[in-house]
Amino acid sequence: MKNLYTAILLASTILFNSCSSVPITGRKQFIAVSDAEVNQSAAQSYSQLLSDPKTKVINNSTDAQRVKRIGNKLAAAIERYLKANGYADQYNFKWEFNLIESKEINAWCMPGGKVAVYSGILPITKDDAGLATVMGHEIGHAIAKHSAEAISRQMLVQGAGSAVGVLSGGASSATQAAVNQLYGVGGQLFILHYSRAQETEADRLGLTFMAMAGYDPHNALTFWQRMAAQGNGQQQPEFLSTHPADATRIANLQARIPEAMKYYVKQ
Repeated sequence: MKNLYTAILLASTILFNSCSSVPITGRKQFIAVSDAEVNQSAAQSYSQLLSDPKTKVINNSTDAQRVKRIGNKLAAAIERYLKANGYADQYNFKWEFNLIESKEINAWCMPGGKVAVYSGILPITKDDAGLATVMGHEIGHAIAKHSAEAISRQMLVQGAGSAVGVLSGGASSATQAAVNQLYGVGGQLFILHYSRAQETEADRLGLTFMAMAGYDPHNALTFWQRMAAQGNGQQQPEFLSTHPADATRIANLQARIPEAMKYYVKQ
């Protein structure tokens, strides 16, 4: 009982001392693992994924170059914003952008800026602005540290050992396992299910990020309308499996466009 009480006290201390805020939205969050640890684990998982014989990375196509070009524009704009607003010391992203051959309608961004876009989503993105919408949204999850929040919850509910490990800095293997589990690395799943609240936050961030990079955020509405049409009364793509209802998402984005337009500079 004493050990359990100590673990709970340690976990509470971690949460109390790990308060931070999400850029742009200002939401307060509690994270019980270090950014360096999560980013390193994510980088290892990303490398593991790309080197997996089952993963077909497209390197030299026009679409692959588009993914890298748009990704780099988003990254540069985000880095400028973070530096200008006092967040630079909270992020040390080593950006990577890769196109993966797959029929899946999907994309994601691991902690630390490790981005993957699946070729199956390109017919829906259609143009650069559509692709920037998708990539901005996924990067929004990383900037908001949604994975770190999920890992923190997962570790703390696992019991005293994990709580003590996090506090002592000895949770590297646990963090690696958590990242692999969240992203399905090794099982070819590659889908992280966020809560609807986190999806809405990523939408807001993504809308602003694409505007910062020179893409008119109004284009996000038409992209999500095209995504909504993919359901057409049938099973939704995995990309939409835990997202807000289509009409709700589009209405929320419409309401956030004035905020995003403050950052928009036509290029």
